[in-house]
Amino acid sequence: MDTSALYKLCFYVPVTHVEQVKQAVFEAGAGHMGDYDCCCFQSAGQGQFRPLQGSNPFLGSQDKVEVVEEYCIETVCMEQYLQAAVSALRLAHPYEEPAIDLWRLEPLPG
Repeated sequence: MDTSALYKLCFYVPVTHVEQVKQAVFEAGAGHMGDYDCCCFQSAGQGQFRPLQGSNPFLGSQDKVEVVEEYCIETVCMEQYLQAAVSALRLAHPYEEPAIDLWRLEPLPG
């Protein structure tokens, strides 16, 4: 029985970079569930941000609110691959400050 801690990794990425970022995260070890790999759930939506003074935005311009078509990607990652997966995500992602959520998961009962 594997006793490694499992995490849920969630991030938002513009439509133009979805596959590139997912592939980087999967290659770093995220997305494994039993005898499957490259596992994730993705949902489309809109992200919003306003680049401030000193920023170097991938999209948009300073002091103007930008609305972008993005995907929310949710996957799982075992603790031993977590640092590599987050590093790969940041390297592959086009934004200076990608939105990343991380939750430690509890084992399911029974």
